[in-house]
Amino acid sequence: MFWCAVLGYVIPPPPPGFDSWADFDRTLPQERQGSMFACEAPSGSGPRLFFQRVPESKVVKNRLHLDVRVGAGLIGQECVEALEAECARLVALGAIRVRLLPAYRSPCMCEMTELDLAT
Repeated sequence: MFWCAVLGYVIPPPPPGFDSWADFDRTLPQERQGSMFACEAPSGSGPRLFFQRVPESKVVKNRLHLDVRVGAGLIGQECVEALEAECARLVALGAIRVRLLPAYRSPCMCEMTELDLAT
């Protein structure tokens, strides 16, 4: 649900014949139950995000990098203020702020990390 809140995305409707994703999930083998999550832009534009646990053991650190664009076209202090506001919103949702990258980079950026990519 974290990424839904960050991006303003919604959970898509369940497959035909199911009243909810929980109903659909109960039809899966027990080892696959609760192993998937998807979200999409309510307008249908933008990429659909799909998260899936896999049975293979982890060999290296898992990584996912998404850029959340904030304050497009703003520069200087206006850009920093827009980033600070968005950083505060993301922290309230469960993200961890890493650092604000200097404004000499174009555009200025705030690096964040998120705790649980499975939700």
